[in-house]
Amino acid sequence: MSELQLRKISKNLVNLAIILLLLLNVTPAFQLPFVETLERIASDIRLRATLPGGIDDRIVIADIDEKSLGDLGHWPWTRDKIAALVDTLFDHYQVNVVGFDMVFSEVDDSAGLQVLQSLDNSPVGKTDEYRLIAEGLKPQFAFDQRFAESLSGRNTVLGYVFDQDEDRTINLLPEPVTKIDDTSSEQLRLFKPKGFSSNLGILQSNANSAGFFDNPNLDSDGQFRRAPIFQLYKNGLYPSFALAVTRAALGNAQIDAPIQNSRKGYTAIEQVQLGSLLIPVDHAASMPVPYRGGEGSFPYFSITDILKKTVPAEQLEDRIVLVGTTAPGLLDLRATPVSSSYPGVEVHANIVSGILDGRIPRRPAWVMALEMTVLVVLGALMLIVPRWLTPKWTIFLIAGLSGLVIAGNFWSWRQGLILPLASPLLMILAVFLVHMTWGFLIEHRNKKSITKLFGQYVPPEVVDEMAEQPDSITLEGQARDMTVLFSDVRGFTTMSEGLKPKELTTLMNELLTPMTRVIHENRGTIDKYMGDAIMAFWGAPLPHTDHAHAGILTARSIIQGLNEMNRDFASRGWPGIKLGVGLNTGVMNVGNMGSEFRVAYTVLGDAVNLGARLEGLTKNYGVSIIVSETTRAAAPDFTFLELDRVRVKGREEPVGIYEPLDLCCHLNEIENKFMCAFHKALVLYWAQEWDEAEGVLRKLAAAAAEPDSVDWHGPLYQVYLNRIQNYRASPPGSQWDGVFTHETK
Repeated sequence: MSELQLRKISKNLVNLAIILLLLLNVTPAFQLPFVETLERIASDIRLRATLPGGIDDRIVIADIDEKSLGDLGHWPWTRDKIAALVDTLFDHYQVNVVGFDMVFSEVDDSAGLQVLQSLDNSPVGKTDEYRLIAEGLKPQFAFDQRFAESLSGRNTVLGYVFDQDEDRTINLLPEPVTKIDDTSSEQLRLFKPKGFSSNLGILQSNANSAGFFDNPNLDSDGQFRRAPIFQLYKNGLYPSFALAVTRAALGNAQIDAPIQNSRKGYTAIEQVQLGSLLIPVDHAASMPVPYRGGEGSFPYFSITDILKKTVPAEQLEDRIVLVGTTAPGLLDLRATPVSSSYPGVEVHANIVSGILDGRIPRRPAWVMALEMTVLVVLGALMLIVPRWLTPKWTIFLIAGLSGLVIAGNFWSWRQGLILPLASPLLMILAVFLVHMTWGFLIEHRNKKSITKLFGQYVPPEVVDEMAEQPDSITLEGQARDMTVLFSDVRGFTTMSEGLKPKELTTLMNELLTPMTRVIHENRGTIDKYMGDAIMAFWGAPLPHTDHAHAGILTARSIIQGLNEMNRDFASRGWPGIKLGVGLNTGVMNVGNMGSEFRVAYTVLGDAVNLGARLEGLTKNYGVSIIVSETTRAAAPDFTFLELDRVRVKGREEPVGIYEPLDLCCHLNEIENKFMCAFHKALVLYWAQEWDEAEGVLRKLAAAAAEPDSVDWHGPLYQVYLNRIQNYRASPPGSQWDGVFTHETK
């Protein structure tokens, strides 16, 4: 068999594998996450392109806005104010329904009532005159009772929250829509919460109904695309807040949720009958949220204006009123396909509007068979037809088939039918790409080998550049001017003893991943991971003219990102992480090095060893980053704080060490003043003028110890104060060159 025939067979096998994978993806037993992601993207585009738009004034939002908070005080308000809102809406405005997108789970123990109750047990409380007055005042402060009375006999709906994880119950649930038997309860794939947080019994018993407003059916990207209208708790079907509001708006219409059973073990609620309205649902009793448009698709009225009765009566009469909030700090925002920050109360309003209009799209069970048929037909066309077409006509074929699929999908959507869009388009595109790129990939094996070799060291964009110029890449040893970075976790051994092995592994992965990302973003090469340490360099395999600048920028980004990372670690009960970073610039040997059993692309040399020593010095000076004088000279855009002149262990030649503060243009007046003061102290120290140097250092140390100080160099000042004390006792002599010798690594 010829090589050409082998290539054709290989290409056809790849195409068949694509078709088979997409066919398997249609079945519930085998799901490809990336296809699901593409389907979500496609459905979002389709939704935004077909939004009905306009404002539905049948449903209005009674808004807890900044104006209301300014007039009525901070939230939560006392329940008498909410009772006044209910009275005003029903008595003055004659609204149809009032639904509360919030939970009243705690007693309103107002200050006035607390004072009276405390006086009951005092000497004053035992007088007849006090008791007579108190008995008349207490009902006025019983705000929960006042709120409950306002709810009684009116079309009001309260909200509550189910808990999917914890078996905790707060207050009592209302009665379910219906009870189902144990067998059906076990077989149904509805959300089955473990606990709940509901309203006070006195409030719930007086309200007309209630519904849950939590959404356990969020997509993996956090988007609010679907919402359950039922959850199953202890064999009881409980309605969502939106369903309960819609039901109340229709005069407490009857809800019928028939359970479909088959001999093959299929058990599901496929649709819900609400009065004369039909609501299609999926196996989890969820429905797509039928968004009308962006924020503001429903009228908003400030609650303070409602209470003052300045809102025209005709704008609220016989309306469905949802009480929600847009006030900063209280705003309940949701990520949705139409907006990344969409008011939660409007999500409920969209569901109510969609149910009333019959705009809930459906996806029947037979859609699975239709999708498989479409994929088979498209796959056959893409495998056979391009054999007789030129590339130009193949592109026309692809465009035509794609246009037909998109047009048919949008037409079905407007008819209320949900059909998959991503999988057929992916089928067309994937098979087309195999046809058009197979030869190209074969001809560029050298580029692939470069990618395979260097992909573990450098970021993808650098690999792409290397692939474009493979002749410039060599694995042989070279001497290059480069910058090396060493980073290590402080106190790692002690920290690791307090963590479980799994926690320690997770912590290190979450630490090293963002560090690696920062190195890659600055075009660095990862040399190796060494437990809790990481080594990287700049200047190879591709030359880098500003390698010192890139190295310092990387080190600063790593340290700056550590604060946010530590806050996350603290929330998990993990210890905080402290890092030391050392950088050195100089001539290093770079290339593939190792043994006949294993080789690695790495750097070696005295300049590399010095970089490792500088990292170890960070703990001595109480700073996070130390660079050498050669790195400082190669990065003139930064301002540096000179730390010391040192001899490191294993190296006789002294070296100046520095801390990079910031880019020169970013340094403020306070930082400049501090840097000048410390450099003055160094000059005095090197001149052996101990008293003057100590005076400057003590002023700096005192300023750094102030509670509001941003100066973190207290340990550095103490290093020099300790040295001065030692040198007073044992002077270094007139021949002293100011260099401090470190005896340890």
